[in-house]
Amino acid sequence: MKSVSLFFLLLLFVSQPLRPQEDVSHDKIAGSWIGRIQAGGISLRVVFDFTVADKDSIAVTFASPDQGSKNISIGPVILWGKEINVKAPLLLAEYKGSFKNDTLIEGTWYQAGRSAPLNISKLRQAFSLNRPQEPTPPFPYISEGVTFMNEIAGIELAGTLTYPRGDGPFPAVILVSGSGSQNRNEELMGHKPFLVIADHLTRNGIAVLRYDDRGVGQSKGSPLNSTTADFATDAEAAFLYLRKRKEIDSGYIGIAGHSEGGLIAPMVASRNPETAFIISLAGTGVKGETIMHTQNYEIGLASGMDPTALKRGVAINKKLFAVLKKENDDARAAEKIRTVYKKILEKEKKSTEEVNKLVSELNNSLNPASYPWIRYFITTDPGKFWKKVKCPVLALNGDKDLQVSAAVNLPAIEKALRAGGNNNVTVKMLPGLNHLFQNCKTGLPAEYGEIEETFSQEVMEIMADWIKALK
Repeated sequence: MKSVSLFFLLLLFVSQPLRPQEDVSHDKIAGSWIGRIQAGGISLRVVFDFTVADKDSIAVTFASPDQGSKNISIGPVILWGKEINVKAPLLLAEYKGSFKNDTLIEGTWYQAGRSAPLNISKLRQAFSLNRPQEPTPPFPYISEGVTFMNEIAGIELAGTLTYPRGDGPFPAVILVSGSGSQNRNEELMGHKPFLVIADHLTRNGIAVLRYDDRGVGQSKGSPLNSTTADFATDAEAAFLYLRKRKEIDSGYIGIAGHSEGGLIAPMVASRNPETAFIISLAGTGVKGETIMHTQNYEIGLASGMDPTALKRGVAINKKLFAVLKKENDDARAAEKIRTVYKKILEKEKKSTEEVNKLVSELNNSLNPASYPWIRYFITTDPGKFWKKVKCPVLALNGDKDLQVSAAVNLPAIEKALRAGGNNNVTVKMLPGLNHLFQNCKTGLPAEYGEIEETFSQEVMEIMADWIKALK
């Protein structure tokens, strides 16, 4: 759910030399230029940094700060009169623009058969993100790089364990990230929420283990063909590891899961009664298919899209998901999904050219490589796990969360817990917060990277106070 279909993939490749053209002054292009690309309802900032390498060449790097990507070498650059062309062959992309004045280039970003307007403006100084909550050393606690084994999957995972100085053992919490491959800081859109949360909790006397998802950072394995159930075994391995640490109170270890991690938490706790507590951060209470349809509709509506067109999109997705749920062979599912989608488009009297283009683009949003994960997610009812959870639960959600609706999921979580006989549940819908628990205006994912706040201070205080009050 944190994984949003983006317009471009960021890949590294070698920069190429510039052959400067006459009538172009190097100091006119040298410096940082920033613009925006609209990608599937999301506005992504992009930054070009042009540097004069010598009198005959200019080096250029590319950054997507809202995706946490920077210093990506691209090129070549071609300048001719007032025109500029920046090639990006490994991205199947290029940028074409015209200088309107010394600080504005109006142009277009082309990629893989698509195009989007991209005007870039020259900055007075190099671009940098402001993340005031991000902690820096020295820290008043111990921070230790650790590894542990998921014996079920045969995968070694790596992470960071932070715990207070002084006498233990300490209560502990495991941070579990949402969907998509995340590092131990759950880094996205230029933010590191798990780093910020871990710092706050550890300063309040609570140990924290955060880890790289399989195949990310220093963790081994691969997320390919893995489902939420597989990722739950990673979190379970983290739980078993902490129980062996002398610094940790083995009877006081809980799990805080964000988004999909909020589904993983009850999965682990339902089969590990030693789990001391759960904190659900925008966790799910209803089937993933409902989550996805609601997410697409609400984000589209908040983006100003036509409700009728959005309902049509939901109806189409339901038909495609129906194929995926019925057909377990991924290759056959891919073929059947393309056939169903093509028939829908032809029934709508789309031209042959448009039908072929849209069917070809379907892989961007419903890629066969993700079928195992999607199939499991859309068919799994979180309620069956929540009903088996007997430990205290704190369920939090922002009322402006457009990815995991608070109004839909919080009541479902509470209902399932109470149906299972667990009345030790605290549910809070927090005003003004989005899916990342940032104070926001609209809740749209487009805001995530632009908001300087990484994670609500109020929510971190709620989490710390609640954990400490359990014992």
